[in-house]
Amino acid sequence: MEQRTFHFINGEVLLIDKPVDWTSFDAVKKVRSAIRAYLARAGDVPEGARAPKVGHAGTLDPLATGLLIICTGKKTREIDRFQAGEKEYTGSFHMGATTPSYDRETTPEQVADPSALSPDALRRLAEGFTGTIMQVPPAHSAIKTDGARAYAKARKGQDVRLAPRPVEIRSFDITRVELPLVHFSVVCTKGTYIRSLAHDFGQAAGTGAYLQSLRRTRIGEFHVKDALSPDDFAGTLHTPGRG
Repeated sequence: MEQRTFHFINGEVLLIDKPVDWTSFDAVKKVRSAIRAYLARAGDVPEGARAPKVGHAGTLDPLATGLLIICTGKKTREIDRFQAGEKEYTGSFHMGATTPSYDRETTPEQVADPSALSPDALRRLAEGFTGTIMQVPPAHSAIKTDGARAYAKARKGQDVRLAPRPVEIRSFDITRVELPLVHFSVVCTKGTYIRSLAHDFGQAAGTGAYLQSLRRTRIGEFHVKDALSPDDFAGTLHTPGRG
């Protein structure tokens, strides 16, 4: 694998392709560990000194894959700017059921027959979700309510009520229909929950839906095609250079 010189203390912007079933923190932890080992081999962090900061710009759910921007050193000051960038996703909805988490993490319920849904009708339905819309975040989300994470309360069976908020869906295209799966691509602004979009789309279709798969392909000018998996990134650090 091609080697390059990194400058983690001055700051790097790393593009990571997060695998499924990894949390965003798992990816950060893997990258941080690889960086610390790299700097130790290079002798760039004196004994007892702190390693450079490492943080990510925009959480991905464990079941989602795709682009995670990880910043190091002085570049962590730009995390808010990267988080504000336009997001692009591809994925699929499972039509004909709902789940409490709005994705496949929890058990499907309210099962219905989606066979009457036509591709043309689904594409027309998607048009109604473009522009600025009001969206209620999933109860199984990291938003804090009464001092606790919403997902922690939801998993205990507690009632979670989150306020709707405006988000902008800049494009929402149905790319393929293979019922019960409906494949899509979405371009949206910061704060949009694709799980909520799946749920609301299913309600509008009259059959229910939940998010089956999700991949983030772009944040601002950064693309997942330029990203490395956490393991592949660690592999680029086998030869120490200067940090």
